[in-house]
Amino acid sequence: MRARKRFLINAFLLFHIAAISCWCLPIATSLTGPFKELVRPYLVWSGLFQSWDMFSPSPRNVNSHVEAIVLYKDGNTRNWSFPRMERLSLTERYIKERYRKFAENLQADINAALWPDAAKFIARLNNNRSVPVRMVLLVRYWSAIVPQPDGTYQPAPEDAHVYYAYEVQPGDLN
Repeated sequence: MRARKRFLINAFLLFHIAAISCWCLPIATSLTGPFKELVRPYLVWSGLFQSWDMFSPSPRNVNSHVEAIVLYKDGNTRNWSFPRMERLSLTERYIKERYRKFAENLQADINAALWPDAAKFIARLNNNRSVPVRMVLLVRYWSAIVPQPDGTYQPAPEDAHVYYAYEVQPGDLN
């Protein structure tokens, strides 16, 4: 029994090290491509995925974040946002980095399946008044980062778009 337990722990560690090592390689080979697709569900589920598009081949040219507008049944509203790294201390950034990754991926249309659960989560967090939450609107804010002739970059004016509206059901607030 002890040998089996030790074998399983070692197998998990080897798999985990191989998965992270292969995933973090910024190059695609005939071996890494299929393996990345195999381990993708595990890495995304565990939050251990990493994206190299911040550095190359073409760095992101947009500064974006997600906020929510929480509408209450009495007509009042409240703005709510995920933690934003530029507004946190170094210690808080370290602790809440996963929120940045989550919010960054949440706004992508390819991840629309996450939107209802995110809206329910936000509704539960903001259901602390005598009047319940009626609706949650997810809002995408973005500003293009525009290269200047002198080689510097200047942010463009910020745009906003409500990309998801969720009508809160009574059972969502429990």
